[in-house]
Amino acid sequence: MTFTNGTIPFSDAWSGYLAHAQAQIGPVNTRLLLLLLVNVPILAILLNVVRQVLLPSKPNEPPVVFHWFPFVGSAVGYGNDPLNFFFKCREKYGDVFTFILFGRRVTVTLGSKGNNFVLGGKSLVFNAEDAYTHLTTPVFGKDVVYDVPNDVFMEQKKFVKVGLSTDNLRAYVGMIEEEVEEYFKSDAAFSVLQSNDINEWGQFDVLTALQGITILTASRTLQGQEVRAGMDKTFAELYNDLDGGFTPLNFLFPSLPLDSYRRRDVAQKKMSDFYVNIIRQRKNGTTTDHEHDMIAALMQQSYRDGRTLKDHEIAHIMIALLMAGQHTSSATGSWALLHIAERPDIGEALYQEQVKYFANPDGSLRSMTYEEIRQLPLMDSVIRETLRMHPPIHSIMRYVRDDMPIPATLAAPGKDTTYVVPKGHYVLASPVVSQMDPRIWKEADKWEPSRWSDPTGVAAQASMTYDDAQGEKIDYGFGAVSKGTESPYQPFGAGKHRCIGEQFAYLQLGTIIATILRHMEIKIEKVPEHNYHTMITLPKTPRAISYRRRKFD
Repeated sequence: MTFTNGTIPFSDAWSGYLAHAQAQIGPVNTRLLLLLLVNVPILAILLNVVRQVLLPSKPNEPPVVFHWFPFVGSAVGYGNDPLNFFFKCREKYGDVFTFILFGRRVTVTLGSKGNNFVLGGKSLVFNAEDAYTHLTTPVFGKDVVYDVPNDVFMEQKKFVKVGLSTDNLRAYVGMIEEEVEEYFKSDAAFSVLQSNDINEWGQFDVLTALQGITILTASRTLQGQEVRAGMDKTFAELYNDLDGGFTPLNFLFPSLPLDSYRRRDVAQKKMSDFYVNIIRQRKNGTTTDHEHDMIAALMQQSYRDGRTLKDHEIAHIMIALLMAGQHTSSATGSWALLHIAERPDIGEALYQEQVKYFANPDGSLRSMTYEEIRQLPLMDSVIRETLRMHPPIHSIMRYVRDDMPIPATLAAPGKDTTYVVPKGHYVLASPVVSQMDPRIWKEADKWEPSRWSDPTGVAAQASMTYDDAQGEKIDYGFGAVSKGTESPYQPFGAGKHRCIGEQFAYLQLGTIIATILRHMEIKIEKVPEHNYHTMITLPKTPRAISYRRRKFD
């Protein structure tokens, strides 16, 4: 197999290097160099194994997952299938263990108590900024999210929450519905919807479609009319280049001299300027009629010290909302449609739910309202069950700023053992483990929305501690929210970093799915596997859904 380094075949380059080396240092030394190149890595692996097998581990630190390769550690097993990796480690080491991830020492605490330990921990000790700023700041921009102290970030979340008012959400339903229908008309993959033959079937790649729909609906609603009007080829190229800087590679190695990193930085500057120009035009009175979007809300906010947001801060918050929201909603929407397509009974029940609530006398379906979308029980169950099995983020990390003891009840239940996570380590919570734990959920690996309609089941109890008034509510600076850190169901995170866009996400997903299903029937033979090689957990290819136009469309 021949690889390339971008200019010449790698095999040719290697041969040329050896020839040059042999000419410079002679054949004997060349053989010695080759022996070193081959044997040094082998020796390093052997020493790493011997160290783990023969040397005693520190009794006050969690057990370290066995790994063959120094520095790389368990990166391959974790990166390919983190859920399987966590469950296997739990069988061997318990709910608390440490693994090596490209030189980082990551201590994992599993289960509801483990989630609470990490997500309910003090931000001065378990710090999110130190864990993520090298990934998010180059994409979102300076002075927002993890590029500011935690108390400032909490104020920024409060500003965003103001923009997610009930009045704004009410205004968004019709906009989302219109954007979905316009997408059907403009995208060739949905040409069958224009056919007179209701028995004709077509296909569409569900992730491609949902990525397009979610970014258009978000830009029409939260982002504002100027952003929606600017959704041309140039904007799409900027978005793709910026998105190229939001990958596991960028998280692990933030400063590589690669072209994708350069394109990311150029795109961030251009997109920031794009938003700043919109803000300045609004301040000058050049544009009007933007009452319900997020830019308008942010322009009216002030920090506790009286300072208003600077133009670039508003711009960078808008970029963060666009990037984070598009990824999570398009992934969740894709998984939901894939499961619905595999379960025709659920798809038909969802359609009949709309007929029940929205039918006109002629058999057509009228437009929905915000309150009505929230009152569709099966739709709510479908979204919740999809988020249970496919939360967008499988791992949540914090950087440890000071030594932190792990309670014995978590580290070694029933034993008088207290581990300490040393300063400089990372801690990791994985809510998906508790959401897929067969010890908690009946048929945990089965997509079954009906579990959410059982008032006495695990799902109802989990929802109660995560969402409802019976859960502990705390105000972290952006309004009281259910703490939810001990719930086995945490699709939007928990604690002070819990996502404040939950209501918009449910509204956006519910409206998109409802609009799609009122226009078409969908089917697929099998739901694809997870692709864990991206920052957000996506379905692998092939992920084409077959569809046909509904009879009454």
